[in-house]
Amino acid sequence: MDTATTHYLRLATAKELSLQFHEAVPVTIESLSAALCCTPRNVKFILRKLEEQSFIHWQPGRGRGHHSEMTLLRSVNEALEESFLELMGRGKMKEAIELIGSTEKNDALRERLLNSLNKQMGFHSHAESSSGQDVLRMVRSRRLAELDPAFVYTAFETYLLGQVCSTLITYDAKTGTFLPDLAHMWEYNEDHRVWVFYLRKGVRFHHGRVMTSQDVQATLERLRTVDSPFIWLYRDIERTEVVGDYCIRFYLSRPNRFFLNLLSCVSMTILPYDVDVTQQLIGTGPFRINEINETVLIISAFDAYYGIRPHLDRVDIWFVPNLGPYERHYELPGTDRLKLATDDTGSNSVDYPATGCRYMLINFRKTGIHHQLEFRQAMRIVFDPVALVRELGSNRITPANSFLPWKSAEHVWRESSLEDARELLYSSGYRGEKIILAYTVAKDQKEAEWLKQRGSSIGLCIELQPFVEFPNVRETSEADLIIAEEVLEDDWQFGMINFFINKRNYFHICLSPDLQSVFYQKMENFLQQNEEQRSSLLNEAEDLLRDNCWILYGCHMNKKALLNQSLFGLHTAEFGFMDISKLWIKNQ
Repeated sequence: MDTATTHYLRLATAKELSLQFHEAVPVTIESLSAALCCTPRNVKFILRKLEEQSFIHWQPGRGRGHHSEMTLLRSVNEALEESFLELMGRGKMKEAIELIGSTEKNDALRERLLNSLNKQMGFHSHAESSSGQDVLRMVRSRRLAELDPAFVYTAFETYLLGQVCSTLITYDAKTGTFLPDLAHMWEYNEDHRVWVFYLRKGVRFHHGRVMTSQDVQATLERLRTVDSPFIWLYRDIERTEVVGDYCIRFYLSRPNRFFLNLLSCVSMTILPYDVDVTQQLIGTGPFRINEINETVLIISAFDAYYGIRPHLDRVDIWFVPNLGPYERHYELPGTDRLKLATDDTGSNSVDYPATGCRYMLINFRKTGIHHQLEFRQAMRIVFDPVALVRELGSNRITPANSFLPWKSAEHVWRESSLEDARELLYSSGYRGEKIILAYTVAKDQKEAEWLKQRGSSIGLCIELQPFVEFPNVRETSEADLIIAEEVLEDDWQFGMINFFINKRNYFHICLSPDLQSVFYQKMENFLQQNEEQRSSLLNEAEDLLRDNCWILYGCHMNKKALLNQSLFGLHTAEFGFMDISKLWIKNQ
């Protein structure tokens, strides 16, 4: 915000001055000096600037005893909006977004500023400029989470890592097979205990060095060194052997039929052994990181990429906490399972039914009535999937009885009675005590308010505990119940096993040690099983969740985006996001 606007807003909002829009109000230099926190001499200089820029009309008092008069010529909203547009016009995105953050209590103004921001987002071709760059601008409604492959656990950050980094192989969701990436071939012995991978030659990291098998070895060792929550998946690896610069051999303590899944997942993103990822994320992917901070992530095309160089030259991702529904315009999905429609503005509207669902977590780390099965059964009725979809609608598309939409579709659905929930509450010993429900403002507010109203109708006292971002461990410990959402990887078996055994996710944090051990014992031999046997184990794990109401399934979601008609090259990346490395803009 420029200095003149700042001074004007101080004057316009100063309670002691009681200034009125388009109304002359008597003031003194001394009172203005106090409001502006400056000397009387500087007040006169500021007033002259404000009058020159048509913020105020100033009528100085003539003679002893005559007060000066000031008239505000712009409302506070007008001043903020003009300042915002000026910042946007000068390319000062950070300052403009910070200004939006200052309008949380003014919904009408906030909406206008967000609409203006929308016009600056999306796809822009700058062929007429000296840079000649094609740029994609995106907005996210929360801060950027951790971008360390050893610890990443959120869908968007995992997707970003796939644009900046690469793995030895990739999983093809269409065929259910694995494709070469940094490794061009692999082989294994009869008992699946020795695996050999042959690396591409000439692959360069973003800092210029050629990737070798030493980097692959160091990537695995780093997971152990930093005690990654993924390390359980790699515990069967006894040792690795570097066989020259472009060949690496893995020796396992027991057969592992899930090994290709493990080497294609984000945790085995290959990193350079000579760079500290906590200081600088360096990969071999199509984009490299130019700038990263709490406000913006800027990535640019890597000209030395071993694959096909991206058509886009730069992608700017701006983080605006508590953006709410505006995030959907830039949460860009891909082409599989999507439906294209045209809205009133001519933009393409894209729908993508995500694998995963919204659900409610039970916090077993906190004592309370929610440890009683009858209480959790009552909450399952209050959080009824059929009623949730019917009453709240929007992108809640189908009731969930599993993380997997095709499993939920097999269930015979009927809406439960809240009177049954009332009886279960009484049987559980519940007598009106406060139940704390944690939720994030951007995603969960409608569900939270809906749950509170339904609970109130049967005597359940729910206190809402909102957060701008998903609760951290300390905040989670204070809640009895938590609304959450899980979006699974394209490799859904990996996504589910990671959900069940990842020590860092909130499902794991909310389970008691005894319940955690149940899942670890259930999955003890998961990696040794064939695909059908693994599916059976995952079904059994979900049966445990359902039968004991350890989590309560809600609904499957439809991810939505609005896309400019100039956009071409739609391809799916992880979690239904659009693969920005393949996008291009048709110059109209």
